[in-house]
Amino acid sequence: MSDITGRDHLIKICGVTTAHDAQAITDLGADCIGLILSTSIRQITVETARDIVRELQGRVATIAVVRNEPVGFVLDLVDTTHVDGVQVHGKLDDELQRGLIERGVTIVKALSLDSDEFLSFDDDLVDAVLIDGPTPGSGKPHPWHSLQARTFHAPVIAAGGLATDNVADVIAQVKPWGVDVATGVEAAPGIKDLARVRDFIHAATQAFGVGVK
Repeated sequence: MSDITGRDHLIKICGVTTAHDAQAITDLGADCIGLILSTSIRQITVETARDIVRELQGRVATIAVVRNEPVGFVLDLVDTTHVDGVQVHGKLDDELQRGLIERGVTIVKALSLDSDEFLSFDDDLVDAVLIDGPTPGSGKPHPWHSLQARTFHAPVIAAGGLATDNVADVIAQVKPWGVDVATGVEAAPGIKDLARVRDFIHAATQAFGVGVK
């Protein structure tokens, strides 16, 4: 297991598609970047993910985002890219869980608030859970009161419709361990607006109560 969840909090910028954006986002003080390997307007190849991780040289945590890909594909991409963690949308079966544990990577399970899995998933099986809305990656806000329907033992990452103007309110309401943003800091799908990234990190950092990085 990597030390991602050993942090006091996590500010994750997801849907990063280029080494240039990854370097700039790291310089702005993000704790983690998300690299999407499943079907998405922000999808990148395994080779691009490998090159981004290599360029970063461990300066920031990296998480591969997957959705119902074959187990072999996910484990091979971990071996190829050397990411610090995997964020699993869809099924997390025993074979995939064992393979990820053997590789020592952080396992983040994504859960949609309106899904049956939200109430039934055993979060003791993973290192963290990411709570999202009905359509991950849409950038649409969603009501957070549903999160009160259950208690999680694993650290919670809030996601879905976050932006500079609402992240502090979500942190105050939900009190998550981490926050995740993609659409809310983009100039175009997959291309980050670095001014928005800077402002988001500033707002989230202040809301977590640890000052400006």
